[in-house]
Amino acid sequence: MHKQLFTLLSVLFCLQISASSILVPMDAESQKNHLKAYGITFWILSKQQKVQWLLNYRGGSFLLPDGESIRKECQIRGVSFEILSDDQANAILDEISSPSKNQDAVILEKAPKIAVYSPKGNQPWDDAVTMALTYAEIPYVTIYDEEVLDDKLALYDWLHLHHEDFTGQYGKFYGAYRTVPWYIEGKREAEKLAKKLGYNKVSEEKRAVALKIRNYVIGGGFMFAMCSATDSFDIALAADEVDICEPMFDGDASDPNYQSSLDYNKTFAFRDFILERNPLKYEFSSIDMTGKRGNVPKESDYFSLMDFSAKWDPVPTMLCQNHTTLVKGFMGQTTAFSRSEIKPTVMVLGENKINSEARYIHGIKGKGFFTFYGGHDPEDYQHRVGDPKTELELHPTSPGYRLILNNVLFPAARKKKQKT
Repeated sequence: MHKQLFTLLSVLFCLQISASSILVPMDAESQKNHLKAYGITFWILSKQQKVQWLLNYRGGSFLLPDGESIRKECQIRGVSFEILSDDQANAILDEISSPSKNQDAVILEKAPKIAVYSPKGNQPWDDAVTMALTYAEIPYVTIYDEEVLDDKLALYDWLHLHHEDFTGQYGKFYGAYRTVPWYIEGKREAEKLAKKLGYNKVSEEKRAVALKIRNYVIGGGFMFAMCSATDSFDIALAADEVDICEPMFDGDASDPNYQSSLDYNKTFAFRDFILERNPLKYEFSSIDMTGKRGNVPKESDYFSLMDFSAKWDPVPTMLCQNHTTLVKGFMGQTTAFSRSEIKPTVMVLGENKINSEARYIHGIKGKGFFTFYGGHDPEDYQHRVGDPKTELELHPTSPGYRLILNNVLFPAARKKKQKT
């Protein structure tokens, strides 16, 4: 009896020793909560432990160090996981390293410090990124114009731009909402803040903020933006020293022929765009494809993710990790980007082939990176003012939200030497 018990304990002890890794699969069949899996990975990084991101392996799985606390945390958060022996983990890594496989293992080393640029009064459910971070249990700090202009961006590794209007035109809501109390109060608060920060007009203050953010990226920061924060940011940069606002926005006339004064060399992603001059129209420029989607019905509105070489192009590969290559489309003030107005140096990561529009793009600026993602909420097809918030508990495997969280983890990756 004692001998049998000793043998059983020995076997269990050996199994425990050999189970040195935890695999968090990210394929559609094995993972029941993809979004929480990013939170687990971030949590481990925050404890100064490294994680391997297995690019293109079972949907972009994570290889974690083994530990009782990690197993329990996965169970608590509802994240599917598998226990691997040393031999099993090494076999996976050997398979991934094969030149014949479009796969790679990227080491994630340090949890990035995350900032969300958003008005103080906004709730987490006003923005897809804050919803994703909150649901995944990834900590972040909310900052706004005062912190940006006070050079506080240097404290953070990753910055998300809420659905902001950097042109000073109050989101172009004037046509439909100029008499609504929330619009009037928002305009009053924005003017009050601009005056407090030493600017005569909101447009001037927002442009100063955009320039600070530009410098943050050039200096090595990671910037992610969605919806109107994408094109309005580039428009503000192109319109530096140019008044493009009509009197109802800033109290004086716009510069005559301001279109010809735009400097596209100053933008991150877009070129040769035409500004929308009509203040009653809910649109910033020709960059956005929202009004040009008559041939894209809701039932066939999907965009496809590009296929990159994991070993040669790890950055775009990381940003496209998913359990599907076809992602359900969704709309916003800025839904998608005109392919003809994207700079040739910018990578298109996701496109709607029916309409030849880019939905998801990425680029390098100076020492930093930026990603622009069209649309408002990946699980709310046509979000409107006053619509109820999205409950991510109902969408724990959302491919559209996974793209957001890919960007959150991106700064944690160890930088590899450039291959030649």
